[in-house]
Amino acid sequence: MKVLSLTEPCATLIKEKKKLIETRSWKTNYRGELYIHASKTKIPKKWCENLEFMDLVKNVPLNYGKIICKCKLVECIYMTEDYVNDIKKNHYEEYLCGDYKEGRFAWILEDIEAIKPIDAKGHLGVWNYEE
Repeated sequence: MKVLSLTEPCATLIKEKKKLIETRSWKTNYRGELYIHASKTKIPKKWCENLEFMDLVKNVPLNYGKIICKCKLVECIYMTEDYVNDIKKNHYEEYLCGDYKEGRFAWILEDIEAIKPIDAKGHLGVWNYEE
């Protein structure tokens, strides 16, 4: 199975369907089923200080070192200034959950389903998990 590792609370935000776009500095040609892995990395201090962002996972248990949900990666969009402005204006909660800058990429996720957590070591990029 194809997997993408994310720092918490981003992985849990996807599992909870509060984050439907993953922002990356690189594009992927892969489309299809994708599992989301919550890495063991601690939450960055700057995220902890963003109370509006952290309120999105208030009272939601976070996961570390586990594959926690599956989804479909349906599109990878190059972010233009207009795209970033649209997300900020019309999808502010989503905007809070990502790094929206012109020149980055928006990975569009659909059909998100929580799964029974699977212990796994994360990796960079899209990686394969073999049971």
